[in-house]
Amino acid sequence: MARRGAYAKGLAKREEILEAALRVVAEHGYRKASVREIADAVELSPAGLLHYFGSKEELFVAILAARDARDEDRVVSEDIVEGLLEIVGRNTAVPGLVQLYAQLAAEAADPEHPARAFFAHRTARLEGYAIAELEAAQRAGRIRSDLDPAWIIRSVHAMADGLQTAWLIDREIDMAADLRRFISLLAPSPAPNHAT
Repeated sequence: MARRGAYAKGLAKREEILEAALRVVAEHGYRKASVREIADAVELSPAGLLHYFGSKEELFVAILAARDARDEDRVVSEDIVEGLLEIVGRNTAVPGLVQLYAQLAAEAADPEHPARAFFAHRTARLEGYAIAELEAAQRAGRIRSDLDPAWIIRSVHAMADGLQTAWLIDREIDMAADLRRFISLLAPSPAPNHAT
């Protein structure tokens, strides 16, 4: 029984660390967020904090996973496109997390980086979920049926990631509006009106 209590305390501390880390990274950005600052926020030493995550990189991957879970819980819309646009629109309030995502996505190109597995799993999970949604949208006539759903997912994902990177450089970019404009190109063209 004591072992179970220690495990629960460990999970609670891990969650507390993630909450603090989300705040610190959102506020200060990836480069300026230090393990020491996060550790101080939860009254641990840097070594004590890393006991829960193993390394700074693993902590940052856990931050992204927590952010994804939080985003999924906050989506109000049942529509996959509107849900994505909600998330993209909210990202402007957390530039540090956008920076962390962009940085780790680039670093995940290294097969040895701890973020590699996270991004591979994340992509597969999102694709698995989105394929059925897109196929239903195609059957309903809301998305062009001549487009491969897997291609649509890759294209929208690449567009969203690219817009985040561009937005980090130029905060005047309206990521949600640009993404909505791109997605509108996937809709079928209206049938020509031949009545004269």
